[in-house]
Amino acid sequence: MNINSLNLRQAIMYKMQGSDSNAVEDTISDAISSGQEKTLPGLGVLFEVLWQNSDPSQRQQMVSTIASHIPQTSSPV
Repeated sequence: MNINSLNLRQAIMYKMQGSDSNAVEDTISDAISSGQEKTLPGLGVLFEVLWQNSDPSQRQQMVSTIASHIPQTSSPV
């Protein structure tokens, strides 16, 4: 498989292939702690996997958690 011919989603899934739960946790923790914008697409792909494999009540819990932690007022960037 030529990784250069993959789209971003496929490339991220290819890179994560065979990862156990500890490796996934490390990847997420590293991506968040680095604060680098370039890690956001990877986190998005992992969130997509989570979302697609969650039942409606789990999805509602995720939505509620996210919504409750988004600032109500915006501050200038």
